[in-house]
Amino acid sequence: MQVILLERIERLGQLGDTVNVKPGFARNYLLPKKKALRANKDNMAYFETKRAELEALNATHREEAKGVAGKLDGFKVVVVRQAGEGGQLYGSVSARDIADALVEQKFKVERTQVVLANPIKTLGVSKVPVRLHADVKVTVEVTVARSMEKADLEAAQAASMLERAEDAEKLLVAAGAVPAEAEAEAAPAA
Repeated sequence: MQVILLERIERLGQLGDTVNVKPGFARNYLLPKKKALRANKDNMAYFETKRAELEALNATHREEAKGVAGKLDGFKVVVVRQAGEGGQLYGSVSARDIADALVEQKFKVERTQVVLANPIKTLGVSKVPVRLHADVKVTVEVTVARSMEKADLEAAQAASMLERAEDAEKLLVAAGAVPAEAEAEAAPAA
């Protein structure tokens, strides 16, 4: 089935593109969510009259998303869950849990914007991408812990380990064990 896209959709096309999609995808997702129109002469004419308005609306949504992205990028969220001795969670942390935690922190994020391939099933820190707009993607750090106190302790330990690693690297450079060029290359990767 051919449709005209009313917004940019990842791995499908840009605003205004006419693309072939499976009928079920069009009927169940694109058309009900007003992300596309069926490709016919009437809809093509309608789209051309509304193109400037749609592009302006898309630009405002993108700018709003960039504003939120500036505050959200690198933001740290703590989710408290029960776990066994080995660190395996009794349940899991899903995209909905992460979105709810972000909403509690006064961010306007929907469950569908949290890109989580598989639920988190162990204690620890995970980096989770959040797609605020088709063109705006940020990363949020999610800490899963048994309690808020343990989450604070883990964060302090992680900061301490990072500081020790940086000190050790400086000592190696000072001793001449690692050339200064290697330090310059290693710094952006960290």
